[in-house]
Amino acid sequence: MLCKAEEIACGTGFLFLVFFVFLSAILRFFRFSMSWNIDLAMLLLAWTAFLGADIAWRSGQIIGVDLVTRNLPVMVQRIIRLAVYLLMLFALVIMFVYGARLAWTERVSRYQSMAIPYSLVTLSLVLASFSMIGTTLQKIGSLVREMAGKGEAYT
Repeated sequence: MLCKAEEIACGTGFLFLVFFVFLSAILRFFRFSMSWNIDLAMLLLAWTAFLGADIAWRSGQIIGVDLVTRNLPVMVQRIIRLAVYLLMLFALVIMFVYGARLAWTERVSRYQSMAIPYSLVTLSLVLASFSMIGTTLQKIGSLVREMAGKGEAYT
């Protein structure tokens, strides 16, 4: 249910992002500037990019290069995939921790054109990295079960 909500939020955010950028371009053509359009579009860009990264990671749509591992034995491929997952988990935990710290320090800074804090943008990184940590843990668990011969891998 959370995954579906994340997909809906990402899709809706992307539609609004396109709408606000298009609206800003049209209004600029008529020499009418609304600076909050661009700030809101940048906010939506951050949220859709980071949530979209988690959706892509969960569905296996992130680019992977298997040129090196393709001809290795299956067990070696799985061990390398596990090492990559653990490395990603480590990086995601760092992004979560430092993103949360950055969001806390930016809570007082506000956009000039809108009365919302900058930390709202940084929270997109925190939420997406937290969600990607969950996805990565699922992938690791599935791969470990597969390596033990107890099921299919969560790709």
